[in-house]
Amino acid sequence: MNTTVIRQKLHSYLEVANDKKIKAIYTMVEEAIDDAGVEYTDEFKSELDRRYAAYKDGSEKAVTATESKKRIQKILKTAPEIMGYSYILLATAQEEYESSII
Repeated sequence: MNTTVIRQKLHSYLEVANDKKIKAIYTMVEEAIDDAGVEYTDEFKSELDRRYAAYKDGSEKAVTATESKKRIQKILKTAPEIMGYSYILLATAQEEYESSII
């Protein structure tokens, strides 16, 4: 089983697991979560600055969060349901969302 499938299964399970199991799982990974703080690279920060400047000067188009959500919902409606979630096109929806925000 690849890590993408494992992540999907874990995500689905965490949505329905009882509080005791959630706390037990959290206890097992708490230190790793605390150590996994997000640190943005200078390259990433520069890219964010570039995108923001392009948005402000009008050289790149952006869509609102509402429009982005509509696009994602449209994509997800075309995907078959797997365990209550549309996973097949989830990556496409995520890419659509990420490319639409600045």
